[in-house]
Amino acid sequence: MTLPLYNPALPDSGTMLLVDKPIGWTSFDVVNKIRYATGFPKVGHAGTLDPLATGLLIVCCGKMTKKINDFMGLEKEYTGSFVLGKTTPSLDRETAFSENFPIAHISNDMISDTVKKFTGEIEQIPPDYSAIKTGGAPAYKKARKGIALNLAPRKVFIHEFEVIEILMPEIKFRVVCSKGTYIRSLARDFGKALGSGAYLAELRRTRIGKYRVEDAISMVDVEGRK
Repeated sequence: MTLPLYNPALPDSGTMLLVDKPIGWTSFDVVNKIRYATGFPKVGHAGTLDPLATGLLIVCCGKMTKKINDFMGLEKEYTGSFVLGKTTPSLDRETAFSENFPIAHISNDMISDTVKKFTGEIEQIPPDYSAIKTGGAPAYKKARKGIALNLAPRKVFIHEFEVIEILMPEIKFRVVCSKGTYIRSLARDFGKALGSGAYLAELRRTRIGKYRVEDAISMVDVEGRK
């Protein structure tokens, strides 16, 4: 995929880019870098990836930013891993471990049965460390100050939930889900359903609708343009 350059002398038809977001970058870091590299005054992304997640990010430039909501509504595919027996406030590796739980009672059959409970329409409470607005501010800003939150549950749809490998306490998975699904919340709820705890150790978005990460450009390619 070629990185386009904005030309103010030409009509702005806009463009859409597939980007493989690296670990440690925020989605807004990617947007800002592409804005600088392409010169487009309007750039936005279609679905946040957490800094510790990697994978496919759809970035829209110019008039294509009007299509962002369309892209956001597409189903998503992720691969990654949960680690059982521990939890963190952020539900991933961003914050330190806060609690330990037993895992000796967990069998492969229990894991398989629990996967079935999280397939189809489910309710989940978003993580406190999320960008959801509460009282006019992102939830994560309040969570980082130690403010207790009471986020409302929301319905999401898990189309496919597959355990790829069990290497206790780590479970490698693949999930295909609807817009608005939090895989960190899925990790938390999965651990609770097993009578234990869990956090999200690794996450990669591999697909959004028909768009695949294999077709994405890297940020190394983007940074090399300017």
